[in-house]
Amino acid sequence: MTSTRYFVARVAQAFGYVRRAQRMGDAASEMHLLREAEAYLGQAVWEKVENIEQLSVEYWNLRKLVRDMDDVRERLAAAQRKLDLAHEERANVLNNLPEASQDLLDRRVALLTELEALAQKRDGIVGAAREVRRAYVGLKMKLEVLTTEAGAQPPDEKEITAVKQRLQELKTRFAELKQERIDVGHKIGEGDRKVDEVDVLLKEEKRQRRVLAAEAFEAIGEGNKEISVLRAESGLLETRMRQLYAEIGRYVSRHSHQNPACAAAAASHRGLVDVMRALRRSVALNHRLAGNS
Repeated sequence: MTSTRYFVARVAQAFGYVRRAQRMGDAASEMHLLREAEAYLGQAVWEKVENIEQLSVEYWNLRKLVRDMDDVRERLAAAQRKLDLAHEERANVLNNLPEASQDLLDRRVALLTELEALAQKRDGIVGAAREVRRAYVGLKMKLEVLTTEAGAQPPDEKEITAVKQRLQELKTRFAELKQERIDVGHKIGEGDRKVDEVDVLLKEEKRQRRVLAAEAFEAIGEGNKEISVLRAESGLLETRMRQLYAEIGRYVSRHSHQNPACAAAAASHRGLVDVMRALRRSVALNHRLAGNS
């Protein structure tokens, strides 16, 4: 808020136009911006305030915190490398199939291929048997018609004999197809049993690999725990450093016109210091308009 806007607002208040909630909201927003600016300024200039006696506590605390932060970051990077290595070892154990497992997989593929061929053969036998049965039913109906609807003429024994002979051939063929289907079914059952045996062996191989990967899993758990602790420690350090940055930025910006050392420290951020001074004045004016001062 500028002086002109403050004057206008005071005139409006004189006529009963009071906006206390808005003034308090404006002041809160400006104060937030001011705190952000103080922390930013302090972070930018803290290394230049070593000779300012009033900031010696903050400066040396920051020197220690920066050193501690560097140490935490180094330990965090080392823990991350250790964790990445553990993940890589686990992946290698689980994904790199030993030769025995590969042989089992090849055997399983061969069995499944054979089973698929047997299933197709069985379907072909069933289809052929269906056609034989259909032909058998048709010839049986023909035989019935020949023997019951001959009329005044005697039945053609030669044709009837040929039909009966064909019926017997079809019956024999159907029995052969039925036996073939049973034999193929037995082979499919035997193939399924062999596939189950291979699956059991593969499952055992997988279990053994997981046992071998147990150490990697344990290392991953420990690594994650260590990283969580270090990140929490880093967060605490960052919070404390930000507080000290804000204190340094606040002091430097408030005393840059009276203290030559502060002016020198903030010389490269003169524009920011002016903005911060304007924010402080605006906050004070907004509080005054809200009746808090």
